[in-house]
Amino acid sequence: MSQNVYDRVKANPKFAELVQKRSSFAWKLSIIILVVYYAFILVIAFSPATLAQKVGEGVTTLGIPVGLFVIVLSFVLTGIYTQRANGEFDELTRQIKEEARSGE
Repeated sequence: MSQNVYDRVKANPKFAELVQKRSSFAWKLSIIILVVYYAFILVIAFSPATLAQKVGEGVTTLGIPVGLFVIVLSFVLTGIYTQRANGEFDELTRQIKEEARSGE
């Protein structure tokens, strides 16, 4: 990519919007998963009896479904990010590229 095209992309207000929106959204999702994960770890560390409670008549404890929830939440948040990236973020990227090409 030539320096001229690079400068046009960087100067485009839509590029600044894309960077801001993408970063903000990624940080929000990261904070959600980190809070859930570290809360799970802190409960394991400081109150293991809480997660050791049996669920039903079998041998399954509360820790198993809670741990599965943390894993599933990671996949769900990844899917949410991917859906937004493929929609809004890709559209902004397409517009930026189109505007940079039209200025050549």
